[in-house]
Order: sequence, then structure tokens, then C-alpha cells
Amino acid sequence: MAMSFEWPWQYRFPPFFTLQPNVDTRQKQLAAWCSLVLSFCRLHKQSSMTVMEAQESPLFNNVKLQRKLPVESIQIVLEELRKKGNLEWLDKNKSSFLIMWRRPEEWGKLIYQWVSRSGQNNSVFTLYELTSGEDTEDEGMPRNCEAQLQQCTQHTNRLSWLWKSQLLAQPQ
Repeated sequence: MAMSFEWPWQYRFPPFFTLQPNVDTRQKQLAAWCSLVLSFCRLHKQSSMTVMEAQESPLFNNVKLQRKLPVESIQIVLEELRKKGNLEWLDKNKSSFLIMWRRPEEWGKLIYQWVSRSGQNNSVFTLYELTSGEDTEDEGMPRNCEAQLQQCTQHTNRLSWLWKSQLLAQPQ
């Protein structure tokens, strides 16, 4: 059963699609945009896209109002998400990105709690099993979003901050 997305009240307010000059107002507006992006992407299981795709999607383009957030403003919203740990740029031009509706540390806790609850400590799991396996279906894991968990394990294996996991490199 498909769930429908409930747009926040701001989405129906035309000035929402223009970043406001007042610092306090802009901070609240950016917080609202960040919340909207994370909620929308989570519900639609959207883990990556380009800035151009984002601008054309309903997320930043309200067809009913005939309002679209400009690309420069979308970049500002995305950069705010990056500062919060919810976004990683996939290229140097900042034209495509990975959106993480949970920060890597939150995924680490979620995975560790599931492993502990299911009594599977000291077991080996693939990213595919964590994101597509029947055992994790009701655990809030990102369904079919291996890219999110892959990003969480990049560089320093952010799950290892708990001293509870280890990343095994995939053979080349």
C-alpha cells in the first residue's frame, strides 16, 4: 500500500520558494526545507539524485503554485543538509548528491540494536542483507538503499565508533 506524502503548510505558501533576506526568517526557512527534503526522500526511498532532477521534482517544484526554488537556493538547502551530516556530494561539481535521512551514526545504532536484539552478534552481513533481507524488513533499514549504508561505511567505517563492527572490503 503506497503512503501519500503530506506537504507542510509552507509548501503552499509562495514566499517559501524564495529564500528570505532576514537572517532569522531564513534560518527557519532552511530548517523547514531540510525537514521537507528528508521526509520526502525517506518516504519515496530516494537516496540520490542530481540538482537538476531535484529542481524538476515535486520536492522543489510546486506545480499548483507555479513556483520553483531556484538552483542557487537548492544548493544552499543541500549545503545546509551537508553541514548537518545528512548529505554527501557525489562529485566535485556538486551536481549530484546522496541524501541520508538518517546520519551515519544513527544507522550504526540502528544496525547494532537489530544485531543485538536478534542475537546475531559476531555474524557477518552484506549491505544487501541489511537493506533487502527479510529479517530487517520491519527494522527501519533503508530498503534497497545500499548506497546509504555504503556511504556510512566509507573512509573510517563510521559504524566502528561503537567498537562493535568491522567493514570487510569487497574484493576488486
